[in-house]
Amino acid sequence: MVTSGILGSDADIVRAQVERAISEMRASRPVVVRRGDRAVIAFGVDGIDIASAEAAAALGTAMPHLLLPAARLRRLGLDRTQPARVALPQIAAARIEALALTIESRIDAPVSPVDDIDEAALELARLALVVPAVVMVPVPADAVPAHVLSVDVDGVMAYRRLEAKAIRIVGRAPVPLEGAPETEFVVFRGGEGLRDQVAIVIGKVDPAKPVPVRLHSACLTGDLFGSLKCDCGDQLRDTVQWMARNGAGILLYLDQEGRGNGIANKMRAYRLQSQGWDTYDADEVLGFDLDQRRFDFAAEMLKQLGIRSIDVMTNNPVKIAAMTEAGIEVHAERRVIGRATDENVRYLTSKRDRAGHAIDADALLASLTARK
Repeated sequence: MVTSGILGSDADIVRAQVERAISEMRASRPVVVRRGDRAVIAFGVDGIDIASAEAAAALGTAMPHLLLPAARLRRLGLDRTQPARVALPQIAAARIEALALTIESRIDAPVSPVDDIDEAALELARLALVVPAVVMVPVPADAVPAHVLSVDVDGVMAYRRLEAKAIRIVGRAPVPLEGAPETEFVVFRGGEGLRDQVAIVIGKVDPAKPVPVRLHSACLTGDLFGSLKCDCGDQLRDTVQWMARNGAGILLYLDQEGRGNGIANKMRAYRLQSQGWDTYDADEVLGFDLDQRRFDFAAEMLKQLGIRSIDVMTNNPVKIAAMTEAGIEVHAERRVIGRATDENVRYLTSKRDRAGHAIDADALLASLTARK
């Protein structure tokens, strides 16, 4: 299968296969990842059934290995920019947990390069929003248990691109908001796996002119509960109010919790932050790089709404670059920064210093000091 040639009904078949594989991995069940006559049973470390992995290893003719992403390898003491394998002479639960999750662990064996099947297995873990560490058990293709779902490498690696192209509107309705009574919610299916995305259209948008647009990644703790650890809730509400006061705009509410890591991993990272870890260091302990998000499907949402030129409301240079790359003209930029709190100043400063966000954290700190 060639990814560039996946079209029409073939694309639908590929997407369906990968979606089933995502569901299996989220449920802590194994998935067979195939390339031609090669087959490897992949067990996500998140909730792994050790007995099942041992039974699979008994079928194999090659030694199992543990896949770890570059971020986790760096935490284990290696200077790596690519994922790698660690040999597993035995399926030992304690060793797997130590290498994949334990904070103070160090690498205990040489590592080796990954292949395309390994890359696809790690991508499946990311798509499933589980910890990106996978136990891989090579088996003869004719020895794969019939009940274990199989998925092709090319299908997995093409999935995000296919999802971005397949996103579609599935519902829309007026939803008056406080301070923005003329608002419509437009719901899109797809873009990020088995999830829905929402375009919140405020006022009378004129597609012939640059439209104020914010790409807002969902933050349950900040948006809904007013967490003091971030400024997401302020950014969300301030943007809606600004658009209402200034006539119109579109807020894309994207299901990308925890910079694309998922709510469970976000809570794991929050626990580490409560122990003193920086937001990005906490993610790295879990195996995540600075940001797992993609925004190509957000550009497709805008195109389906007839929008080609925007005044983007963001502090994140990655979002700006993604819009330009996807063919959306970025006419102007506007910064969106919420309140500084004792709990979020370090977070905001980290975003500025480590991810290049356009945030004047010093001014925020000064405003926080002035309020005390």
